[in-house]
Amino acid sequence: MKTNKVLQISGTMLTKEQLEYHLEKIASEQNIISKSQKETYPVPHMIENFRIIQEVYQMLNHHLKLGITIHPAGEWILDNLYVIEETVKMIERELTIKKYMNFPGIANGTHVGFARIYVLATEIIAYTDNHIERENLEQYLMSYQTKKTLSMDEIWNIGIFLEIAIIENIAQICKEIYNSQLQKFKAENIVERLIENKTKNEKKFGREIYKKYKLVDLAYPNTKYSFIEYMSYILKRYGKKGYSYLKALEDTVEMTGTTISDVIKKEHFDIAMKKVLIGNGITSIKEIQRLNFLEIFEKINGVEDLLKQDPAGIYEKMDYKTKEYYRMKIKEIANTTKISEIYITKKILELANSYEEETKQRHIGYYIIEEGINELYDLLGYKNKRKMKEKDKVNIYIFGIYLLSAIFSLVMSFILE
Repeated sequence: MKTNKVLQISGTMLTKEQLEYHLEKIASEQNIISKSQKETYPVPHMIENFRIIQEVYQMLNHHLKLGITIHPAGEWILDNLYVIEETVKMIERELTIKKYMNFPGIANGTHVGFARIYVLATEIIAYTDNHIERENLEQYLMSYQTKKTLSMDEIWNIGIFLEIAIIENIAQICKEIYNSQLQKFKAENIVERLIENKTKNEKKFGREIYKKYKLVDLAYPNTKYSFIEYMSYILKRYGKKGYSYLKALEDTVEMTGTTISDVIKKEHFDIAMKKVLIGNGITSIKEIQRLNFLEIFEKINGVEDLLKQDPAGIYEKMDYKTKEYYRMKIKEIANTTKISEIYITKKILELANSYEEETKQRHIGYYIIEEGINELYDLLGYKNKRKMKEKDKVNIYIFGIYLLSAIFSLVMSFILE
């Protein structure tokens, strides 16, 4: 069975200006194809990531009952698993494989076949330490668009892909939390045997419990810092009784060229970083779900800016649903002709501007939803023109009445002023 490709992008925190430059650079380097590949569909891997997060959640709850200290980053998971779960369910419902494949894909480089908007969202998350704010997000998208234009669908759905990238990062951190908690369990097991001399029936941290953990295979090979930091902590708890063991631990650590004090500092720094990253991730998911993507879309979408230049001055007076209908029609024309939305909209404006009189041909809608669409197809060099249906003719008649009424109102307003 063929498995899906996994998008892997990692990076260190960049300043806003550095990230804007980076996004411009990758936009210049990317070649774009009309569709994404089925094998790059991210939802199955996201579900697997959530399974890991759930298992870590269960482990943390178990360790709380055992009295093992919880990794500070893990506290975010204990308090916010429901946020991640609701997000995963929403994405699974909204992002079908058909919808994903209709996003423009990458045609070159290491991310061939992946949806461009997925790669862009993951790049943003990788270089911001999971931290998303509306103002910065708008700026990042505009930086990318200085070199390549994003489609309406891409901008409208970027929130979904930002959340997928954040969940991926949270899952990776959860693996490290899991590993840290395993080392704590092992340390408690050793102390229980060597210092407390408990019998098998008395032990809280026996090997049989350890073997029940489902993700034991996630343990990383380099685990010594987590183990040393926690072992020194619990040995100090025993005072004189644990002194000889603590001294042996110190000697062993010093043989490697470092000290327990240095190990503790490094481990605490790593713990603090993971706490920030998880906190940023959870907070950003909540922020993304509060964002008004309509406002972001209208601010940064090139098509919207062009439509507002309607020579008849009607587009800006329309309600949201009518504007959305126009944009969706342009998207349909783009899908039909395989020509970019921006180019099509420019040609619509070119046609509308060719009429100086206040006629219906001067309104952009004439070339989007009326018979003027055939003029647009001619200008685009597209052969398969739309044939008029009776339903279309009725709609055009009704729209013509609406348009003439709007023009009459505008003229009367001008006269009466």
